[in-house]
Formats: sequence, C-alpha cells, structure tokens
Amino acid sequence: MGTDNLIFLEVLEWFDETGRELVHRIPEKGSGEIKYGAQLTVRESQSAVFFYQGRAYDAFGPGRHTLTTLNIPVLTKVLSLPWGMTSPLRAEVYFVNMKLFPNLKWGTRDPVAFRDSELGLIRLRAHGVYSIQVLQPALLVNRLVGTQGMYGTPEIEDYLSQAIVSRFNDLMGETIDTVFKLPGRYEELSAGLVKRLQEDFSHFGLGLQALYINSITPPAEVQKAIDDKSRLAVFDDVNKLLKVKAAMALEKAAEMKTEAGAALGMGLGLMMPAFYAESMRQGGQAAAMTCPECQGPVTADAKFCPNCGHQLVVFNRCPRCGKNLTPHAKFCSRCGSPAGEAPGPRTCPQCKAENLPDSVYCNHCGNKIG
Repeated sequence: MGTDNLIFLEVLEWFDETGRELVHRIPEKGSGEIKYGAQLTVRESQSAVFFYQGRAYDAFGPGRHTLTTLNIPVLTKVLSLPWGMTSPLRAEVYFVNMKLFPNLKWGTRDPVAFRDSELGLIRLRAHGVYSIQVLQPALLVNRLVGTQGMYGTPEIEDYLSQAIVSRFNDLMGETIDTVFKLPGRYEELSAGLVKRLQEDFSHFGLGLQALYINSITPPAEVQKAIDDKSRLAVFDDVNKLLKVKAAMALEKAAEMKTEAGAALGMGLGLMMPAFYAESMRQGGQAAAMTCPECQGPVTADAKFCPNCGHQLVVFNRCPRCGKNLTPHAKFCSRCGSPAGEAPGPRTCPQCKAENLPDSVYCNHCGNKIG
C-alpha cells in the first residue's frame, strides 16, 4: 500500500495477499498528493498506471522507479508543471494484477429467451467458467475501472458475465435451431463463443484465454420432452415406449438407498473440481503478445514494437473501429468517430428491452433485433 509521510505519498507499492484482486487503487479514496522523487515499487506480474482527472496517462512495469518528470513525461506534459522537482502531484495510482485469473464463473442470472424451431419460445439457463488476463493495463483503467468505478474481481467478473451471456444468446440463435441438437455441440459452442468474445474483451484491455460451457439447461418440461423424443428414436411406436416407462417406474420403486450408492455419489462430486481445475491448467495458458498493427511478436514489458515502432501501451481505443488512440485524441484517425462516443444499448423493437451494443438476439423475448 502507499505509505505517506504526514502529507505526501513518498512510497507507493501494493501486495495482493488474497490473490484475487484484479485492480487496487492508491489512495483508496480521493486523490493523493504524490511527491516528486517518490519511490514506486512494482512487483512481478504487476503494472502501475497513473490516473489523473478521469484518464490514465502513464504505465510502469515491474521494478523500482523514482518518480520524476523524466519518468512520467506524458503526465508532465498534460499538467505543464511550472514548479520544479519537489512539488506534489495530485493523482491516483492503479496497481493492475497481470497474472492469469482462472476459474471465473459466468452464467445466466435470469433465463434467456430462445426460439426453438420445434418447441417454440423457451427459456434456457447456461453456466460455465473462463480465464482472463490483463494485456493492456492503461486501457483497462480508462475503459472499465476508472469510468465505471469497478475495482474488485467480483464486480468486473459480474460485468463480463453479462457480455458473455449476451454473446451466448446471439450464438445460440445463429447456430442452433432446436435444443434437441445441443448434445455433442458444447465444444463447438465454446469455441464460437471465445471467438466472438475476444474482440469484446480486447476493448477493455483483457485477453480471454479460455472459456468452457458446463451446462445449458432448458426448463423441466422441455427436458422431459427431450427425453421422450430420444426414447422414441429407439422405440418405433408409442406402445413400446409406454411399456418401457412402466418398467422404469417399477425399477425406480424397487430401488433402495444404500450406503454404497451414497458413497459413490459423494466420490464423483469430490472429483469434479479437480477435473475442471486440470482442464483450466491445460487450456488457460497465457497468450503470446503481438503488435496490434503488424502482428509481430513483442515482449510483455515492451512499450514500442521492435518491428514497426507502433506504441504498445494503449491508453484509449476507438469504440467503433478499434483503432488505438493517443491520450489527447478527440477523433479517431481511421474512421473519424468522436473518441468518447461509445455505441449505446440496442433496444428490441418487439419488447422494447435494452440489450448490449451489437447484440443480434434479444435476451428477453428471443426475437432478432436487427
């Protein structure tokens, strides 16, 4: 944490004891007066971002840094400091945890609407896990943390879960026409969801390393219809199906709850967390860093691309075309859109409910938005 000497913050550092905090702000409330010449200590797998008047301007990688006008040139230029090297700087510092965050949970808080070609309008619940890693700390602070006041992993996790559910609904509407075709499609759906979400997450400076769908659950009556249809595919007439159901009912009534059965169920339950943890370790490796302009390989601590010279520390990004913008840009140099103009939510023409920007299908009524 920041250590202050009566008035000025002279030592700035942070150690995440929980291992679950994505972003930490110093000072935690208000703005602190950071003395020029103060010592900034950034640990491995961390990045420190200076935030002033609603925008991030400078980022530091691992190491020990003495804060001078030479070390924070962008912020110094913004302030046009007339006072030499000893006057304080009123700003905030965001420490960003750059490590991989695995096993984050996503799911539908409320069932999403899905128009099934055979069953009509039904509502589905879906749940899964995913892994993220911060790739552009300054962009994360500018786009998500600083503007929406989200600091803890649970708050950011909840926000990202909404985006995942919205893209999941779009993917289901475009690739699946009936829930009867869901079995065996989870891997394909997961891969398609990752492809769609990587661009969404990149707008916040985040990399989506892995995503898994654990379950897609229709209502109980729909599950019963699926079971009946699967049995009809095996048995060629309803009479045989009724006989099988009667036999199953007798078998269930004759079952007895034994200690051996309970122990087997408990053992399977204890094995599931280890199974998912191993899956995340195998699929959640950190992605290689590449230059956004020339796509050449770059090191994690590089500020400029060694191949084309493009600046790698992203402070802002055009919300429409994704072009990297300079801290003072008012318009995008590629598409001309205002730098601060972000696409608003899409309103469903049928039920008038609001959905995330670029949504294709409404989460509330399942109709295609546009």
